[in-house]
Amino acid sequence: MERMRRPQAIGAFPLPAGFLLIATSDDPAVDSARDALVAGRVPSAWPSALRGHELAHAGRTDEAVAEFAGTDVVDRFNRFVLAPEGVDADELRADLPPEIAPLVDVVRYSVGLTDDPPVVGGADQEIEAIVLATRASGLLGEGSVAEAVDLLRSAAEVAGLSSAPLSAIILGNAGVLTHEHELDQERAIADLTRAVTMLEGTDLAVGRAELHYHLASMLHQIAAAKGMPLSEAVVHYHLILRLVTEHTAPHLWASTHLNLATAYLTAPMIEASDQLRSGIAVQSLRSALEVFTREDYPAEWSSATINLANALIYTPSAHQGDNVVEAIEKYEEVLELRDRHDDPIGRARLLTNQGNALAHLGIFDHAKSKLVEARFLFEEQLDHDSVMMVRSVLDEIAKAMVPERDDAADRVTT
Repeated sequence: MERMRRPQAIGAFPLPAGFLLIATSDDPAVDSARDALVAGRVPSAWPSALRGHELAHAGRTDEAVAEFAGTDVVDRFNRFVLAPEGVDADELRADLPPEIAPLVDVVRYSVGLTDDPPVVGGADQEIEAIVLATRASGLLGEGSVAEAVDLLRSAAEVAGLSSAPLSAIILGNAGVLTHEHELDQERAIADLTRAVTMLEGTDLAVGRAELHYHLASMLHQIAAAKGMPLSEAVVHYHLILRLVTEHTAPHLWASTHLNLATAYLTAPMIEASDQLRSGIAVQSLRSALEVFTREDYPAEWSSATINLANALIYTPSAHQGDNVVEAIEKYEEVLELRDRHDDPIGRARLLTNQGNALAHLGIFDHAKSKLVEARFLFEEQLDHDSVMMVRSVLDEIAKAMVPERDDAADRVTT
């Protein structure tokens, strides 16, 4: 067959759309679209010859399959990418040019049709980079994390010769693994920073946002451990929220809101204007709870709900009383999931917060019952500092209730 024009728009966009081949064409619009995809951009106008690619990038896979109805090897390969079951992969591989053929093995391995990682063979340029990155996945599955990271960095270098976005995605994956497995924080930050910079100006919004998230998480963790400002992490959180929405990447969007709120709530209040951060944090937590429901994400829901309750209590507001009431209700919702046997300390802390809030409203009897249970749980866990703290609150409640009894006695006497 005629040699395909290179580089192919392979790997920058995720499967399946990101692995479709583009046949050689005399139509300049096809080459223009291919160049755009290689650069990580969705073409502003799709030529009719790439209707299948357009549908695949829009997520309309079934319709895209019908567009690749021809018998030529490119159509057959693209059908295989979109619907790999039941295809004679060996025959397809034999019919492709040797520099392209390893992509069949990449797809087979990626969708779980084989446990054997692909080999480079005759692959070169962007195809070689993808094969190397896929082999890195195999190494990771075997527990060889450091070797996988090294191979990903090699793959990123190869990809950089033909596709900067592909190189950035691969390098970003290396940074993520380095971060998650605590191999080298400085190198992870460097890789992730370079990767997100290389993706500027592309349409790979979700991929770029994910890399920003890992970078923000690292910066957040390091700054918190050193007692330093979280401003760098906050910048990345805001960048993520510009790139994705609750519809395009709901879990990432909600996680970002949750972490952004945490960053704002833990920052010291120095100036009056800093109180605005607490208000923003409350809104971010409410946004996170639009995705993190109790049924689907109980752990994330609990975290966001507790943080929201805490923020409602401590955020200055003209409706402070209403906020405290809502906070008490939020604590109660989470208490339903915090069993005294499975998570005694977590339950005790919640009871303490709720008891404090009830005392703030003057509902002393109810506050006492919550705090007494919290004290008992802390005593069981030998958390003596928390026991003393709860006792001090109970003492303050007792003092606050004495005048009420004296006033009542005076009224009876007179």
